[in-house]
Amino acid sequence: MDNAKFLGEHKISSLLWQFSLPAVVGMLVSALYNVVDSIFVGRGVGEIALTAVTIAFPIMTVLMAVGMLIGIGAATLISLRLGENNQQQAEMILGNALTMMIVFVLATTGLVLWYLDPILINCLGVTPEVLPYARDFTSIILGGSVFLHVGFGLNNVIRAQGDPRTALATQLIAAGINIVLNYLLIFIFDFGIKGAAIATILAQAVAAVWVVYYFTYGSGLLRFRKHCLALRMHIVKDIFKIGVAPFLMQVGASAVMVVLNLRIMVYGGTTAVAAFGIMNRILMLVMMPVAGISQGAQPIIGYNYGAKQYQRVISALHMAIAVSTFICLCGFLWVQLSAERIIRIFNAEPQLIEIGTTGIKIFLIMLPIIGFQIIGANYFQAIGKAYYSIIFNLLRQVIVLIPLVFILSHYFGLMGVWAAGPISDIASALLTGICLYWDVKQLRKNLQTATSEQPINDSSYC
Repeated sequence: MDNAKFLGEHKISSLLWQFSLPAVVGMLVSALYNVVDSIFVGRGVGEIALTAVTIAFPIMTVLMAVGMLIGIGAATLISLRLGENNQQQAEMILGNALTMMIVFVLATTGLVLWYLDPILINCLGVTPEVLPYARDFTSIILGGSVFLHVGFGLNNVIRAQGDPRTALATQLIAAGINIVLNYLLIFIFDFGIKGAAIATILAQAVAAVWVVYYFTYGSGLLRFRKHCLALRMHIVKDIFKIGVAPFLMQVGASAVMVVLNLRIMVYGGTTAVAAFGIMNRILMLVMMPVAGISQGAQPIIGYNYGAKQYQRVISALHMAIAVSTFICLCGFLWVQLSAERIIRIFNAEPQLIEIGTTGIKIFLIMLPIIGFQIIGANYFQAIGKAYYSIIFNLLRQVIVLIPLVFILSHYFGLMGVWAAGPISDIASALLTGICLYWDVKQLRKNLQTATSEQPINDSSYC
């Protein structure tokens, strides 16, 4: 039985475990090395450098967004085509995805590098004391961003074709190299913040080479083929249609970080921005396993939706929500009970500890419901309904959160910034839950008329 076919035949709980466990471990490792990066920078370079990384991080988020636009868009389409037993079309999508990544990386990085200082100063609010650190870090990251695009983006396709172990190996290799190089370049060779950036780029370069080798000579189902590299506009449009949801989610996250950094700088200064950087790393550490569950469930849901096995789609959705909620509940208890100790790991400056401890408790108080909202939003992406996924992801990160940050910070200062997060989480979870309920209800109706081969009408329900 090939890797793709068993997505429609094996027990759902076993499939979710098999696909999600490597994804969860891989995402956890990725989050951990981001946390370790921050610890190395905070302790090895200083608070100003930690502030610089926090302020410059939205640029990295946008780079990741481009990789997700193409990688996740292609991965979702490949899952659907394999569910339809159309390997030739799946390989055409894979080839187009590689070409799109190369074109996009040249366009995006060249533009940002040309206007780097104005972006850092005028858009991200970098102060003169922070600017040299932010410039050094960001320019190196941008210079090697092609490796981030290929390694991070196409790793989603490896998982989508039914090979989560290799996808995990890619992440483990990159994470291990990054952690070791961070220590060597910052503490041993005294490269400062440049060392952190160089370590990240070298690790991603190894991952990119690994991914290209896999699709050229590896044992996977799909291959890079020359005739598939030429762009087909209908494939490009389909990749954009699906991938625009995670792309906008990441861009939204970047916009939110910019807004938060600017408002935090006004009401709390550079120390509060550094504290928010720590909070954001901890949030990533908790949410990356949820992202792993979502990635593990995606090919299962996508394949079975394409094969019209709707009961398996519903079962995979319910299990993913249950596991994600449990992860978020554990993260909530950890943050609330150990907030001060968490902040101290990064930096022992008293003011940073005080601001960070208060902020992290308030900002992440609604963690238990975030897992449900993320799985629910990404479910629509997995079944090819990108518009719903866009709306639900933007609700939490942009549509509700940004206005709340401005309004509440105006009246309550820094405390208002922290409070905007949980209020946004509640509103987005409620709206996502309502639409998800009606979509699943429609799937159950289709189960009652299982003899029909007609596709579901997307306009008839959320």
